[in-house]
Amino acid sequence: MRELLSELRAWHDAGTPFALATVVAVRGSAPRAPGAVMAVAADGTVAGSVSGGCVESDVYEAAAEALATGEPLLRTYGISGDEALGVGLTCGGTIDVLVQPYATADGRDRLRELVDTIARGEPVAVATVVCGTAPAGARRTVLAGGVTGSLGDGGLDAAVTDDARGLLAQGATGTQRYGAHGERRMQDVTVFVQAFAPAPRMLVFGAIDHAAATARIGSFLGYRVTVCDARPAFATRERFPTADEVVCAWPHTYLESTAVDARTVICVLTHDPKFDVPLLTAALRTPAAYIGAMGSRRTHRDRIERLRETGADEAALARLASPVGLDLGARTPEETAVSIAAEIIQHRWGGTGRPLGELTGTIHHRP
Repeated sequence: MRELLSELRAWHDAGTPFALATVVAVRGSAPRAPGAVMAVAADGTVAGSVSGGCVESDVYEAAAEALATGEPLLRTYGISGDEALGVGLTCGGTIDVLVQPYATADGRDRLRELVDTIARGEPVAVATVVCGTAPAGARRTVLAGGVTGSLGDGGLDAAVTDDARGLLAQGATGTQRYGAHGERRMQDVTVFVQAFAPAPRMLVFGAIDHAAATARIGSFLGYRVTVCDARPAFATRERFPTADEVVCAWPHTYLESTAVDARTVICVLTHDPKFDVPLLTAALRTPAAYIGAMGSRRTHRDRIERLRETGADEAALARLASPVGLDLGARTPEETAVSIAAEIIQHRWGGTGRPLGELTGTIHHRP
């Protein structure tokens, strides 16, 4: 939903009714993950996508139906076994799409509150009944400071709230199933929980041309980007206009004082031992998802020996992506940034980094 915030705000401010279609489940290979959203305004304007084009026309009609009736509806698209379900997905997978109308001012106001919460970067999880014995479309919103809304039963509310908090802590989105009163290991009610955790961080060290390109692609991928360098003449907002934050400080000092979690990616582009070694020593002590360091193979070998001298063990050194990036034949800072981004994506989803045309099996990796 993050990519549609401006459109949803504009429609709210204009008093335009709209419907929101959300992918709530995926089986097999599919182009978009659970949480992908497409919005359709009453005037026919469309924003977002649930399948990359395969089923959008049918979802458009479903949105019009939901706006006309004022009732949510669930659509299934794809092929299960030999039986076609609705409009086929060319990739062979199956997706469930929940379409919810926002035809009234009250409904749009409630969604606007959620939109503003997401825009402020505050953690929030939204639990929505997909189907079952609870009212379809019923919503419970779990925020850091409290809970709003109900799914129609106190026991169900309590169970869903607990699970939503757990998913939010992980930054995960998924479908949960319960008994009518929140009982575990039952299938009476299906609830889709969408977690909107703050954007993951990308920490880029070294205020060079490669860092500017890496900061740009990091922002494009949805990271909150910080560029850090100890040199005041280089660590300037003018040089890094797309970064969320530009810090002038010794890299290892800054890293030791800032928040790093299991979604953070660290890109060390300084390739200077006086910066690299203390910085990487500190980085390898963090739970960061990815730690990449720029430099030649000779620089890498020297860096590894220096890190061993500081006490880094082989398990820690195995976390280091160095030389940084995938082998794309990159030459320019922009091409190098693509190489780095590709390796970050590979680490995140477990891809091989090989051409898809050389492989068989699923294309879309799931966490």
